[in-house]
Amino acid sequence: MKQVTVGELIARILEAHHVDNVYGVISIHNLPIADAIGRRGKTHFVCARGEAGSVAMADAEARFHGLGVALTSTGAGAGNAVGALIEAFNAGSPVLHITGQVESAYLDRDASFIHETKDQLGFLQASCKAAFRITSAEHAVGIIKEAIRVAQTVPKGPVSVEIPVDIQAATIDLPGNLGGAEALRVPSPSQTEIDSVAATLKRAKRPILWIGGGCIQASAEIKELANKGIPVVSSTRARGVLPDAHPRSLGAFHNQPAVERLIAQADAALVIGSRLRSNETLTYSLQFPKPLIQVDATPIAQQRNYPVNQFICADSTEFLRRLLTAIDNHSWVSQSYDADIQAARQQAIAALEKQLGPYTQICYALRAAMPDDSILVRDITMSGSTWGSRLYPVQKPNQNIHSLAGAIGLGLPHAIGVARANPGKKIAALVGDGGLMLNIGEMATMVQEQLPIILLVMNDGGYGVMRGIQRNHFENRQFFNELHTPNYAQMAETMGCIGLKAQSVEEFKEHINKAVDISGPVVLEIDMAAIGPLNFAGPPQKKLY
Repeated sequence: MKQVTVGELIARILEAHHVDNVYGVISIHNLPIADAIGRRGKTHFVCARGEAGSVAMADAEARFHGLGVALTSTGAGAGNAVGALIEAFNAGSPVLHITGQVESAYLDRDASFIHETKDQLGFLQASCKAAFRITSAEHAVGIIKEAIRVAQTVPKGPVSVEIPVDIQAATIDLPGNLGGAEALRVPSPSQTEIDSVAATLKRAKRPILWIGGGCIQASAEIKELANKGIPVVSSTRARGVLPDAHPRSLGAFHNQPAVERLIAQADAALVIGSRLRSNETLTYSLQFPKPLIQVDATPIAQQRNYPVNQFICADSTEFLRRLLTAIDNHSWVSQSYDADIQAARQQAIAALEKQLGPYTQICYALRAAMPDDSILVRDITMSGSTWGSRLYPVQKPNQNIHSLAGAIGLGLPHAIGVARANPGKKIAALVGDGGLMLNIGEMATMVQEQLPIILLVMNDGGYGVMRGIQRNHFENRQFFNELHTPNYAQMAETMGCIGLKAQSVEEFKEHINKAVDISGPVVLEIDMAAIGPLNFAGPPQKKLY
C-alpha cells in the first residue's frame, strides 16, 4: 500500500469532503499539514495574519458551504483563536479547527517545550462544540472524520482537533475511504404534532411567525405561509429568508414599538429555528401571544428562554413542508390585518430613518450602488447594528452576515471568508474604526487575495456605541471611548489597494459608485465627525444600570 504522512492524510480527507479553502497561520507545529496542502495543490490556502482571523474566515465560509476549515499553531496560537471559536459556536457554524501540539513524549508534562501551554484541550473544549486529541497516527482518519460529523450535526458548531507534530509527520498506510463523514439526521415530527400545529393556526385569526437562522434553507416554505396571510418577523440572522420586498415581511424590526404591539396582539405565534436572543427580545421581556409554538432542530432549545405551549423537535424545512400540506387551502388573508402589518412596518422604518438622520441616505446609496447578488458583511458597530442590520434591504438569505456573539472586530475576516466562498460576488464589509483595529492585519490578507471587498470604515474616532450607553445610562460620563485612529484611506494605499475618503453624503455616493466598478479591494473611510452624529445607544433591553 502507498505510505503517506498523517499531514498528507489530513489534506486528502479535506479534499474528500470537498473543502476548497483552508484559512491559517503556519507554524513549526503545523507545518507537516501545511506542507501537504501546498504539495498537493488541490486546496487553496489563505494566509491569515492571525489565528482569530483564520477561524473567523472559516466560520464565514461555513455559513455558505457547510464546512469551514482553519489551521492554527499551538499554545498561544490556539489561544488566539478562542474568541473566533466562541463566535462560530454562537453562530452554529460547522468549523473544523485543526491545531498542532508539542511532541507526544512531552504532552502534559510542563516541560517548557516551545509553544507548550497548560491544558490546551481544555480551553478548546470550553470554546467549541467539541474538541479531540489525536494520540496515534492510525487513529487520525477516524478522529478527523468524527470531528467533521460532529461539526455538521445539529446543533452545528466548531470542533477543534489537536495533533502533536510528531504524529503529523508520522507515516502510515493510506486508507481506502477518506470521505463519508455525514451529519446525524434530525428526527422527523409525528403527523399528530403536525396536525396539532395546523389546527392551532387554523383557529387563529391573526397568527404571527418568528423565524431564525434555522430557516435559512426554507425560503420557499416561509414565503408560502406569508402568501397565506401570516406576517413574518425575522431574527437578524434570518433576514432575507422572506424578502424585505414581501408585503408581509416585518424584517428584523422586532425592537420597534409598532412591531412589538403587533406581536403582542396576535392570537397565536409560531417560532421556528430561532434562539430568541436577548438583544432581539428586550432581554426576554418581549411579549409573545398564547398559544406560543416553538419548532427547533435540537431538543435543548425547548423553553430555553420562553415558556411555550407546544415544542416540536424537527428540521425547519421538513416541518414547514408538512405543515403546509396539513393547512391545505386555509388562508388568513385579511384587509384589516394586512393594513395593520403595513402600518407597523412603515412606522418602524420611519422611526429608524428619523433616528439615523444622514446615515439613512448612506444606507440607501450603498444598496443602490451594490449589485443585486452582493453581500453585506457587518461588524458590531453603530452603523452595522442600526441601518446595516435592519434598514439595508435584503432579498435573499445569507446576504447580511454578522457576528452572532456580538463581538467586535470580526467584520473584515468574515468578509474575506464570504468572498472566498462566493467567487464573483461583490462584498461590502461595514466596520467601525474601533473594531477594525482588532484584526487590522487582515487588510493585508484581503489585498494578497485580491478579493472584491469594499471595506467601509465608519470612523468616529472611538467606541460610538459605548458613548451612547454612557450618555443614556451613566449620566453622560464619558470614559475610555476615545481612540487614536490612523488615516485608513492612506493605510489602504500603503497596503497596496485603493483608498477613498468621504466627508459628506454626496461624497460617499460618488465614491461608492467608483468603488463598485473596481475589481479588487477598496477601502472607503467615512468621516462620521464631518457627516454628523449617529444616534445609537445599544440594543433595546431591560434597564440594567
